[in-house]
Amino acid sequence: MTREIAYELAKKQREISVAEFFERNKHILGFGNPTRAIVTAVKEAVDNSLDACEDARIPPDIIVEIREGEREGEYLIAVEDNGPGIVEKHIPPIFGKLLYGSRFHAIRQSRGQQGIGISAVVLYGQLSTGKHAKILSKIGENEPAYLYEIAIDTQKNAPEIIRKEIINWDKKHGTRVEIWIIGDFSRGRRFLYEYLQNTSIVNPHAQITFIEPSGEKHVFERVTDELPKPTTELKKPHPHGIEMGTLLKMLRSTKARKLSTFLKSEFVSMGERTTQAVCKKADLDPNLDPKALTREQASRLLKAFKEVKIMAPPTDCLSPIGELLIKRSLKHETKEISPEFIVATTRPPSVYSGHPFQVEAGIVYGGNLDKESPVKILRFANRVPLLYQQGDCVTTIALSNIDWRRYGLEQRGGKGIPVGPAIFFIHVASTSVPFTSESKEAIADIPEIENEVKLALRECARKMQQHISKKERRKKTREKFVLITKILPEIAKKSAAMLNKPVPNIDGVITKIMDVVWIDDKIEYEKVKRLQTTLDGFDESRDYGCITKSKITIVNYKRKPMKFNLYAIIPPEAIVGFVNPKPEKIEKRYIKWNVPTLKPTQKIELYFELAGLNEGDFDENEIYVEGINPEYVIGANKWEGE
Repeated sequence: MTREIAYELAKKQREISVAEFFERNKHILGFGNPTRAIVTAVKEAVDNSLDACEDARIPPDIIVEIREGEREGEYLIAVEDNGPGIVEKHIPPIFGKLLYGSRFHAIRQSRGQQGIGISAVVLYGQLSTGKHAKILSKIGENEPAYLYEIAIDTQKNAPEIIRKEIINWDKKHGTRVEIWIIGDFSRGRRFLYEYLQNTSIVNPHAQITFIEPSGEKHVFERVTDELPKPTTELKKPHPHGIEMGTLLKMLRSTKARKLSTFLKSEFVSMGERTTQAVCKKADLDPNLDPKALTREQASRLLKAFKEVKIMAPPTDCLSPIGELLIKRSLKHETKEISPEFIVATTRPPSVYSGHPFQVEAGIVYGGNLDKESPVKILRFANRVPLLYQQGDCVTTIALSNIDWRRYGLEQRGGKGIPVGPAIFFIHVASTSVPFTSESKEAIADIPEIENEVKLALRECARKMQQHISKKERRKKTREKFVLITKILPEIAKKSAAMLNKPVPNIDGVITKIMDVVWIDDKIEYEKVKRLQTTLDGFDESRDYGCITKSKITIVNYKRKPMKFNLYAIIPPEAIVGFVNPKPEKIEKRYIKWNVPTLKPTQKIELYFELAGLNEGDFDENEIYVEGINPEYVIGANKWEGE
């Protein structure tokens, strides 16, 4: 009896196509409900467009159009770009075969790697509407444009070409994807708009046009023509990121005849000295044939990888946004709330489990933001917005574990998401972002990543707190300042005129009332025309640059002479021009002056110019003092060193 049952069950066993698997498990890919389906479909197509344009070094111009269909809940998702286009023979497998792509084996920062994204959208559209996807592609101005209508054979995980033709397309090059899906645009609109706006923030080099079913158009403009730094692919894995199964596979397939040669040729960061140290720690002969290693020997080798100090992998496989562009982009997309302060930072690269990663953070503070609501958190991974599963993400966990009360925000118990007029920006870039699930909406709680997120947020928070403190101290002293600089001198003049006596010296009264060193700063922008070289010689361009002019005024309102050092921080990518008076030194990140001894009520002005910035990049000076009690100073903070 059991024998018959076993044979009967055996008849039912068959191979499951990957397309069939996802056909029955749509939620895994982000199509769990009609609201998310709209966002996921657009996201996958936009990610592809951004990657293609960046690979071709073309500033992306992307059009996202949503149209209503004949059936209720049916929508056409159309995404068009100005990228390099797709070679004709690759169009069917890219859109009609799951697990087909060029990035899976590449060890570098990338938006997508599994080769599932856009083909999963085609599959979902086919399942939900029964309609086929249309792809239009052109690879050059003098090349034909190919239009494909494609379906997916789920049993074979292979593309079905329904129709193919050559058509005229008045575009030099690019790709247009049209897919019908069932979705809920009315509920998903807010998330879709937020996704596109956030994509614009984290991709400041892209212009994205969003056309709603009603015809309403939204343009998220690019704020820079500068494309992200190209990433260099790591050809070999790092020993810290290897697991036992992978190591055994590498040992069996290597062409190396010695273990030492295997380690140096198959892994990154393994030189002669490190190789010898690993072999010694694992108690293995460097001349051993790697193919002959037993599982127990491989286990010792794997353990030695973790115990020997191995240099971190190269980080040119990463392409961070940079603090200047983050700040510029945040300012552009939050201009309607008129924020009073924006700060951003880019942390140095770090490593977890052999995978390079880099954290960037920013804070938008004040303006029309609600003071009584929890702060808004913008989360990103490899320049892609993360809209869902906020509570499960390491970025949220790291933020919640910081005591924000010390930085001027409300937070009960010193834990949890703080309350206050702020927006937090967190971006994690890595060759392998450890997502919590296949839908890639939250980053796993990796201690190294959590620590870097905390360091980045605290760096921004300190500057925010300094801004708040500077603002509050200035506000408290402002009445005194107005009194002594405007009212008292006028009283002295009028009193002297009435009594027909000389104007009295009121310096003693002023210093007694103020008893501080007052530092004020003012920033102005001057547009300048730039010249471009043409074939005919020099031709005046319409392009305008900016000279940032900064003036720092220092007045000693103490009752005794004061002498100290002053530091003005230079924004990233800025070039220092004219400086007066001559500073003590100019470093990459700051200008330092030795402020001469100032007598009571004596004033001095420091002036410097910067090039390389756009108008609005530099709103207020970040000023520090050294050699004076910072409690005496209004308008600067204590210098803590480089």
